[in-house]
Amino acid sequence: MPCPRELREADELMLICERGVLSRNSAGRPVPEPECPLRTCFQRDVDRITHSKAFRRLKHKTQVFLQPEGDHYRTRLTHTLEVARIARTISRALRLNEDLTEAIALGHDLGHTPFGHAGERALNEIYPGGFRHYEQSLRVVDRLEKSGRGLNLCMETRTGILNHTTGKPRGSLEADVVRLSDRIAYINHDLDDAERAGLLRPGDEPAIVRERLGERNSRRINSIVTDVINTSAGQDVILMSPAVSEAVSVFTDFMFSEVYKNPVAKGEESKVGDILLSICRHYGAHPEALPPEYLKIAEDEGLERAVTDYVSGMTDKYVIDVYLDLFVPRSWQVR
Repeated sequence: MPCPRELREADELMLICERGVLSRNSAGRPVPEPECPLRTCFQRDVDRITHSKAFRRLKHKTQVFLQPEGDHYRTRLTHTLEVARIARTISRALRLNEDLTEAIALGHDLGHTPFGHAGERALNEIYPGGFRHYEQSLRVVDRLEKSGRGLNLCMETRTGILNHTTGKPRGSLEADVVRLSDRIAYINHDLDDAERAGLLRPGDEPAIVRERLGERNSRRINSIVTDVINTSAGQDVILMSPAVSEAVSVFTDFMFSEVYKNPVAKGEESKVGDILLSICRHYGAHPEALPPEYLKIAEDEGLERAVTDYVSGMTDKYVIDVYLDLFVPRSWQVR
C-alpha cells in the first residue's frame, strides 16, 4: 500500500504541469535525509519554516511603519502570509507546485532586520562586505536555526529564498511567482497602511492605477493576479501584460516617493543606525555576552559575523530593550 507521500507525488503528475517542479524530482537537501512517509519534501520545508523561531519573530518586526499605534498595521509576519496566499493562488492557477511556492514565500523574509529596511541599511553600513536581507534569509535556514544546525531545506526552496529580490541565481517558476507576489503584496498593503496612518487618502494614487487596477485594495490585487495568470499561462516566464506592468511600475514609483521615502513616515528612522551601531559595538567589545550558539559562530567565522547574525535576528522591541538596558541609566533607591 503506497504511503501518503507517494500518493501525493503520484497526484502531482496530474496536478503540476511540465514547467513546475515535481517533489520527486527535487535536487534534494544539503544533508541527505530519509523521506517522510506522510509529507512531500516541500511540505516538510513549509512545516520546518513555520515552526522555526525566526518565523515567529517576524510578528514583532517592522514592515514599513516603525512602531505604529494601532493593531491593524502590517508586520513582517502578516506581509509574509499575504505573499504566501497570493503566490499560492497564482501557482495553483498555473499548475505549478503550490507547496514549493509556499515554502519559498514563508521563508523569503526570515533574514529581515529589526526596523525593516532602515535596519537593513544600517547593518549594510556596519558589516564589512555589506548586509542583504535575502542573503541573510538563506543564512537563517542554513546556519542559524536550530542552534546552528539549520533547517536543511530542499535546494529549490533555498534558491527561491535567495533570489526572491534579485532573481539571481535563476530558480524555478515557483520562485518567480513568489518574487512577483512579494511586490504585489507590499505595494498594495503598504498603501492601505499609509491611508490608515493618514499619510495618504483614498484616491491619492495615480489615475492609471485606479483605472487599470482598481480603486480598492482587494480589487487591485485581484486585477494584478488575474493578469499575471492570464499572461503567464503556457509561458516559461512569469509576467504581466504591458498595460498592467506599466500601471504597477507607476504604482511602485508612487509608493517610493510618497511613502517609503516620505520624511513624515520615516522621520524616526534616522535613530535606527545609531541604536544598532551602539549595540553591535557593545557585543564586539564584550563577546562573552553573546548566546553560546553565536560564540560558536564567532569561533568559526569571526566575531563581526556572529554579532551581525545576532543583532539582525532581534525584534524591534528586543532591540529597544537591549539598548535601554545597556545605555540608559536605571533609577535607584536607597534602602
